[in-house]
Amino acid sequence: MKKKTLLILLLATAFLHACDRNKKLENIQVLSPKGKVEVSFLIKGDGSPAYVVKYKNNTVIDTSTFGFDFKDQISIGNNMEIIGSKTSAFNETWEMPWGEQLKVINNYKQLIVNLQEKAEPKRLMDVVFKVYDDGIGFRYEFPEQEKIDTLLITDENTQFNITGDHKVWWIPGDWDIYEHLYSTTNFSEINALADKYKVDLAQTYIPENAVNTPVSMKTDEGIYLSFHEANLTGYSGMTLKIDKENLMMQSGLVGSERTAYKVKRALPFHTPWRTIQIADKAADLIESKLIVNLNEANKLGDISWFKPTKYMGIWWEMHLGKSSWDLASGKHGATTKNAKSFIDFASKNQIGAILVEGWNTGWEHWIGFEDREGVFDFVTSYPDYDLNEVVRYGKEKGVDIFMHHETSAAIGTYNQQMDTAFSLMQSLGIHAVKTGYVGKIIPKGEYHHGQWMVNHFQKVIETAAKYDIVINAHEPIKATGIRRTYPNFVSREGLRGQEFNAWSADGGNPPEHLPIVAFTRMLAGPIDFTPGIFNIKLTPYRADNQVNTTLAQQLALYVVIYSPIQMAADLIENYKGQAAFQFIRDVGVNWETTKVLDGEIGDFVTIARKERGTENWFLGSITDENARNITIAFDFLDDNKKYEAIIYKDGKDAHWDKNPVSIKIEKIIIDKTSSLELKLAAGGGVAISIMPVN
Repeated sequence: MKKKTLLILLLATAFLHACDRNKKLENIQVLSPKGKVEVSFLIKGDGSPAYVVKYKNNTVIDTSTFGFDFKDQISIGNNMEIIGSKTSAFNETWEMPWGEQLKVINNYKQLIVNLQEKAEPKRLMDVVFKVYDDGIGFRYEFPEQEKIDTLLITDENTQFNITGDHKVWWIPGDWDIYEHLYSTTNFSEINALADKYKVDLAQTYIPENAVNTPVSMKTDEGIYLSFHEANLTGYSGMTLKIDKENLMMQSGLVGSERTAYKVKRALPFHTPWRTIQIADKAADLIESKLIVNLNEANKLGDISWFKPTKYMGIWWEMHLGKSSWDLASGKHGATTKNAKSFIDFASKNQIGAILVEGWNTGWEHWIGFEDREGVFDFVTSYPDYDLNEVVRYGKEKGVDIFMHHETSAAIGTYNQQMDTAFSLMQSLGIHAVKTGYVGKIIPKGEYHHGQWMVNHFQKVIETAAKYDIVINAHEPIKATGIRRTYPNFVSREGLRGQEFNAWSADGGNPPEHLPIVAFTRMLAGPIDFTPGIFNIKLTPYRADNQVNTTLAQQLALYVVIYSPIQMAADLIENYKGQAAFQFIRDVGVNWETTKVLDGEIGDFVTIARKERGTENWFLGSITDENARNITIAFDFLDDNKKYEAIIYKDGKDAHWDKNPVSIKIEKIIIDKTSSLELKLAAGGGVAISIMPVN
């Protein structure tokens, strides 16, 4: 009898332990290194895998499921079970070859969950979470498995269940362009299909009420969230579809009219990371390096052949209408004479390079034509532009040339000529090219942000690397931190840029635009925004347009809006004799350290950066349409050291519209105990160069 009782007890204990193991496998937690962020992974009653995210014990993402729809296969997303899991920790410090800072800490806890369908065909899928103290990244991995060699994905169904009707800064989920103004609304008020987004751009397609990423939010409790993706390669770009009633976003992949699927991948493969940045302060969103950390390490090795630099050139004058890209107009801008004048000015003013747009044949038929294939030739100059002579003259003056390749979205032509064009650049010692993709993609039916174009951009960056060339892409796919893996992808547009101020019919970029961009688009990566416009009212060329900032803010943008290449975008004549131009001469472009001192999304931001290779600091602060007082503490400076601060601030009567060029320049001596109270004018800013006193 005792033996029977003991056997029953042993069996009962074994059963309880088995239940306990199963319970653990159905609900797994992982904490970030300091315990700030917690991710719980669970299987719901219907077999749907789901996750929950907490920040400092507050739920920020409630129970959210995920799954996939396929062509020629049933969907995957329920009737799943956990067949294994593994947690681990990782901590490294790596160096940016160029960037906002030299050293980056990559410290996270990882959870890998192995899933399998309970019923046939018993497909396998893993989910990988990397949990940081400032957010999370997670992705899906499809291992090799029987009876499946390729997946045709018609959509990905990742949910983000937010916990309230948050304040959101967003642009519509356009499949073709990111050049929309940001809206500021509550989540329940998002309407990407509103008439105001049906704008007259060269390309745009908004099929549903969705937003593009990064999209940033603020909760009623004061927590900041930003949603994006990292390491977008071999996949389609992700929009976030809006469910206003249930306060939920769901991933929607950019598609193609040429295929019945949105992504085609052979097994094994993994998706990009889905990212959520979390912060107590808006400023911490900018300082976060979560996006680049979720990318693979540098595959190119030494890229010392690229030097971060300021540049100027033949570009803004076309947007003003002073000159044109094409020769037939009779006012061609890209002439040898004009290029040499920019080289001369750049050489005298510590500007390292010039960009020349409109140098190559084809601009007479580059846009507005259905068939643009074969229009551009990326090696043949117009007769009034001697490419070899311009390059020779630039070398003589110590000024590099930035090449320009406008593809007009005719991808076949660019693919065919790419190696030849890059080979020409290499033979001339040209290491940088600005690419452009204005217009509807050819072949018809593809979109700028779909898998087909993601693969094209990857081909461009990998081909360019073979020729020691860096890419600055306009009309690009979004930045997702791939600059870590391929540090020759130095900058890109991917937002409504400065040129809209020159010719848009809606009044240009409002003063709140850039204080939003700093906390949204800039979280993704470097921006080629082209600051430095001194002729704010654009006289005499654009009487009905203007730049909607003060002159002081245009200077501050060199610090606030990050790129390792920064354009002094205005005309030469508008810089001559201007004392404020000294800041552009002095300001760095490559940084040892970045400190985001303060800011609120859409209102203002203040950033200080220390230049690599010197002891110089530069500070920029910008505000929206509201004038405001700010206090700057210089406690980021070194101990026991004096600095000369040259302050370029709004004049007493400055205003972005009424008196935008009013500026005051003063010098003071400061140290790390100093503080400074400043007033930023409406649409204004301040720029400060801070250099050690010997």
